[in-house]
Amino acid sequence: MESVQAIKQRFEIIGNDPKLNRALEKAIQVAPTDISVLVTGESGVGKEAVPKIIHSLSHRKHAKYIAVNCGAIPEGTIDSELFGHEKGAFTGATQTRRGYFEVADGGTIFLDEVGELPLTTQVRLLRILENGEFLKVGSSQVQKTNVRIVAATNMDMTEAIKGGKFREDLFYRLSTVEIHIPPLRERSEDIHLLFRKFASDFGQKYKMPTIRLQDDAIQLLTKYRWPGNIRQLRNVAEQISVLESERNISLATLNGYLPHANDSNLPAVIARGKKENDFSNEREILYKVLFDMKADLNDLKKLTLKMLQNNDSSKVQEENENLIRKIYGTNGEDIEDVEDIKEEKTRAMKVLPLPEARIESSPEVVKEDKYHFAEEIEEEETLSLQEKEIELIRKSLERNRGKRKAAASELGISERTLYRKIKQYDL
Repeated sequence: MESVQAIKQRFEIIGNDPKLNRALEKAIQVAPTDISVLVTGESGVGKEAVPKIIHSLSHRKHAKYIAVNCGAIPEGTIDSELFGHEKGAFTGATQTRRGYFEVADGGTIFLDEVGELPLTTQVRLLRILENGEFLKVGSSQVQKTNVRIVAATNMDMTEAIKGGKFREDLFYRLSTVEIHIPPLRERSEDIHLLFRKFASDFGQKYKMPTIRLQDDAIQLLTKYRWPGNIRQLRNVAEQISVLESERNISLATLNGYLPHANDSNLPAVIARGKKENDFSNEREILYKVLFDMKADLNDLKKLTLKMLQNNDSSKVQEENENLIRKIYGTNGEDIEDVEDIKEEKTRAMKVLPLPEARIESSPEVVKEDKYHFAEEIEEEETLSLQEKEIELIRKSLERNRGKRKAAASELGISERTLYRKIKQYDL
């Protein structure tokens, strides 16, 4: 078994961080077996080096090694890419195609960004992990394959499982051994080493002197959080190597290549929970208003009932002062006298039966009702197109004071047609 240092030299891995060394040790230990491995870590930390190490140290090293970026393959074609398809399985399938799992039989498949796989594909992948069987798209014949799967993701798999984006059983099957690659910000001692390596490589590539950092620039380099990790560090080194004529890089020069370099790295308090009155959308606001209105209405009913039962408004007002203020507001202009409320309700109760008692006795009321019903009958819409046409022509002529040309223009017909209609309907 090769040592960690030998593996670093062989695969050009730079760094002495204990977390990185532990990740490499786990990769060396699981390599001789066929255990499924899940490599986790942020984007740009160099997760693709781990499956290469595992494949090179396994008994499958002479077989094929295929790396597949699951996030780069469209959802409609990923099943065909992974498992193959039969001729005529779908539009454009002019011939039978072998999938990656069939081609890599006996070897290793690296599934990068495995969290981006569709749920249907996850079911197929779970079957391969369980018994090594799969079906081509459009085929009913079960095929066997003997491959080792090493997956990688930068997603929080726990949150993905809770959100229904990833199957829990597939996660546990893939993560028999989980190898975590630490982010670059947790490897502060390795940052300058990596930068010097990249600067040397780009100096040789572009045939120019290697750039060097001043002491204050080195401090900024190590304190920066590097959200893009090693990939971002490599890009910054390449930019400076190409664009800067001065090969001794100062703090100000380096600061120009680091976005948000002056931001504070102090921890901040983030409110995760919702406040009591924090509404996420308008629907919740409407529900809140409706519930408040219902509560106020119930309180008003209780207050009115008490006044009717006790027949002592002053006493009820004293006992329920807070309730009255809650219903009618705290400002004096919004608060009405309880006696006035009682009088209004009593007056309303007395007035209500009066129209019912006078309907038959008063001829004036009966006459008004007859006129009312007659008015309703007149307002009923007719379904006759001829009558509607006559009505519109008449209204247009009245509006335009009998001018046929203006009326025809308003109706959208010719003056000759309007003249014919007037003669036809005798208008």
